[in-house]
Amino acid sequence: MLKTMKRILALLSLILPLGAGVAHAEPTRFSVEVRGQGPDVILIPGLTSSAAVWRDTAARLEGRYRVHLVQVAGFAGAPVAGNAEGPVVAPLADEVLAYIAGQKLDHPAIIGHSMGGFTALLIAARHPDSVGRVMVVDALPFFSVLINPAATATAIEPQAAAFRDSLLGQSDAAFAASQPRVVAGLAKTDAARAEALAWSLASDRGVMARATYDVMTTDLRGELTTIRTPVTVVYARDTAMGFFYGVVDQVYATNYAALPGVALRRVDGAFHYLMLDQPEPFAAEVETFLK
Repeated sequence: MLKTMKRILALLSLILPLGAGVAHAEPTRFSVEVRGQGPDVILIPGLTSSAAVWRDTAARLEGRYRVHLVQVAGFAGAPVAGNAEGPVVAPLADEVLAYIAGQKLDHPAIIGHSMGGFTALLIAARHPDSVGRVMVVDALPFFSVLINPAATATAIEPQAAAFRDSLLGQSDAAFAASQPRVVAGLAKTDAARAEALAWSLASDRGVMARATYDVMTTDLRGELTTIRTPVTVVYARDTAMGFFYGVVDQVYATNYAALPGVALRRVDGAFHYLMLDQPEPFAAEVETFLK
């Protein structure tokens, strides 16, 4: 009987394709480009951003690491796909987690910028055994404290909904006219501003509005204690930030106070797109993080 079973299994191995019966659903919330070989590093861009925001980081890493460049559906001209309706950020985190499991990635590092950093933090908080380490780039566990330091998710919800609806209600012309002023506060150089502007204008407004609502109304500060993986937070500071320049260290220290062992790292002379404004200092922080 045992010999018969072995012959049947051997025959099946010739007939069935490798991996038959193991379904790995393709992501619908993002697409991914994989480059290089070595330990896995997942790079997640921020709100409206292209995966191209990581081109310098990927180029520096792909000779030693296997880099997974995520492009969020609906941002920077990418098809809307699975982000056509409903929440964006939590389902994106779920699909990144499913991608890690489906690709059998062994505790990858995740580096996320802005909304991408928030997504990485959410994964580490709610699935603490899934990742090896996380770098959060210029993002807080609750973005709405930048509007009101005393904000709560419940209290900010009406304002978040109003902002979402206002963004959706703008004409294309009004939206396009407002964006140069927005990106002027996000990047310092003309080249970086031009890229950020192009990405924003090419993004689907619905995905953008709903993702903004998500991060405004999701407070992860109470979940930081569940994180068991090392977390590095890299944030920007520049004298042109005005009042925020003097309080940025305190804001990050206060809001990450509950995260055991967090490494807070500041990059001076940069705005929000600090990997574009200060590529060399940022690259040095990435190298330290991955060691």
